[in-house]
Amino acid sequence: MKTFLSLLIVGISVITTTITFAGNPDRAGQAGATELLINPWARSSGWAGANSASIFGIEAERFNPAGIFGIPNTELVFSRTNWLSGTDIFINTFGLAQKIGKEKTNAIGISIMSFDFGDIPITTVNQPDGGLGTYSPSFVNIGIVYSHMFSNRIRAGLTFRIISEAIPDVKATGIAIDAGLQYITDISGKDEERSKFGISLRNVGTPMNFNGDGLSRRGSFEGTDYPLSVNSKSASFELPTLINIGISQDFYLNNTTKYNRITFAGTFTSNSFSNDQFNVGLEYGLKNYLMLRGGLSYQKDVFDAEKRVDIYTGPCAGFSLNLPFGKEKNKTFGVDYSFRATAHFNGTHSFGARLIL
Repeated sequence: MKTFLSLLIVGISVITTTITFAGNPDRAGQAGATELLINPWARSSGWAGANSASIFGIEAERFNPAGIFGIPNTELVFSRTNWLSGTDIFINTFGLAQKIGKEKTNAIGISIMSFDFGDIPITTVNQPDGGLGTYSPSFVNIGIVYSHMFSNRIRAGLTFRIISEAIPDVKATGIAIDAGLQYITDISGKDEERSKFGISLRNVGTPMNFNGDGLSRRGSFEGTDYPLSVNSKSASFELPTLINIGISQDFYLNNTTKYNRITFAGTFTSNSFSNDQFNVGLEYGLKNYLMLRGGLSYQKDVFDAEKRVDIYTGPCAGFSLNLPFGKEKNKTFGVDYSFRATAHFNGTHSFGARLIL
């Protein structure tokens, strides 16, 4: 019964969201908190996030929260991204995931993503050349994730995210919720876990707007000299809501040992405030020790330099290296790297370290 109900939920969700949501490039630039669209993780960004159906561990909080259940027991991940190399902007991300419960059918996790913009000179109308010191914007979002395994085939997850954007004396705070499902099967009819399907709804939350003393100015009533403090209200903005619908399929070069694996993955992303995206990727895995991956993120006019509306040009690549340690075979220390090509600057580089216990 649980399996039937879960499959029914998946089917209804796919049909409803496919009909309701569609890319709307006419609304581009109207959403805020667009840092929620940036993938800070080194592993999944190596194949354009195409693995939303098969993603596991704390990185799943960025694509499909159901996937955090896929860890053996405990996972700690740190990633540092040199975003648009040459801009001196860095993204630091930390995540922790843990299975809980007597039967280990639940998993929880937390992730913290923070931008490092460096020091920016303070300028005013009267002093446009600076000389007043520096400031640094603060962009932080914190996600708390929960995932439950209904059966060996079905997982569901939920993320509660707090968003904060601030400069001195001005700040905006919001809340977003992500929800996702993953279904694992084998389309060949064998009792294996080679075929995966997933759907997730992301960045559903409250409108945000900026408030603070930085929006105040000195003024006076017309015809008087009495000084007053005048507050300016900022317009509110919506969050960049989107839908991910993904599939993946594993192929083994040797069905007996399963040392050499090739995985094809694809994800369709329906954006509410920009073009829809088709993300495809391919990963080769040498058992669980070495993984090489590449991908392509396609959207309308992405290959046309004059009409392109995104800084990314599509291609990406990366690798992971896992080193086992200790007596238990599931304990590993891993390093991840990814590169994403951009139209300007020198691309985006992500470096990650991972500890699985």
